[in-house]
Amino acid sequence: MPTPPTPTEPPATETVPFEGILARLQKVVDDLERGDLPLEQSLAIFEEGVQLSRAGQRRLEEAEQRVERLLGDESGGVRTRPFDEDEKK
Repeated sequence: MPTPPTPTEPPATETVPFEGILARLQKVVDDLERGDLPLEQSLAIFEEGVQLSRAGQRRLEEAEQRVERLLGDESGGVRTRPFDEDEKK
């Protein structure tokens, strides 16, 4: 039986790249889905996952704001339009 991972202090997410947040979040999900961790360890890892999820969401919102600023028109408005599913094909 593999040794369960030891919860560690999550790194300050401000300095971790978005891709690093996603990778760690995937590891958290994998560890929890295995279902072989003690309750306290599962709770600690779950808490880390929630923090990572929130940090990732903040990063996405910041990126969206940056894109909107870049797409701003001369009058200060934002030129946005809904994503068209047909465009990605």
